[in-house]
This record gives sequence, C-alpha cells and structure tokens, in this order.
Amino acid sequence: MSKDNRKFDIEERLIDFAVRIIRTAESLPKTKAGNHIAGQLTRCGTSPAPNYGEAQSAESIANFIHKMKICLKELRETKVWLLMITRAHLIKPKLKLKPIVDENNELIAIFVKSIQTAKQNQGKKS
Repeated sequence: MSKDNRKFDIEERLIDFAVRIIRTAESLPKTKAGNHIAGQLTRCGTSPAPNYGEAQSAESIANFIHKMKICLKELRETKVWLLMITRAHLIKPKLKLKPIVDENNELIAIFVKSIQTAKQNQGKKS
C-alpha cells in the first residue's frame, strides 16, 4: 500500500497513532506523574484502533455508531492527556508533540463526521 493511500485508511492511521502514543508514553519521565500519565495515555491512545476494528463488524448501524463513539471518546481523552504533557513540559521541546496532537485532532474530526453520517444514514432506514 502506498503512503498516499495509507493516509486515507483509518485503521492504518489508528494503528500508527497507537504506536506513536506508545513511544510518547515510553519517553515520559520515570516519575510518579510521568508513570501515571504514561499508563493513562497508553490505555486511551491505543484503544481506538481495536475499537474501530470492532466497529467494522458491527451488527447494526446503532451498534456501529456506539463503537465509533467509543473511539471518539478515547481520542478525546488522549487529547487531554497530550495537552497535560505539553503544559507540564514533560516532553521537551513541546514541538515534538505537535505532530501527534495534530493527528489526534484530525482523527477526532474524522470520527465526528463519520458518526454524523452514520446517524443520517440510520434515520433514512427508519
């Protein structure tokens, strides 16, 4: 798969995002706060990829929407943890986090739109 096509493959993007989250968590300081945030960040930042995989096998549009909302919830939580890392200066320079924060924001936007579209499609089938 070419790099251009991968940009549009959400599952691949989510897996790449999870790997970047793992690397970010591993680079946090080995302090009480760093360890706590690393654990939280790892849980929420790696969750969207497998949850999206579950959404692809949803039993109904309602089930699909529910699973997509779980992905969105986890992406939003990840954003908060990344902002805390930035504001607490736990990774320096903070510009190192900009690409992952940008990707997080793009993924959130994609999931918001996908959920809106699925809800519209659900309404058409009722």
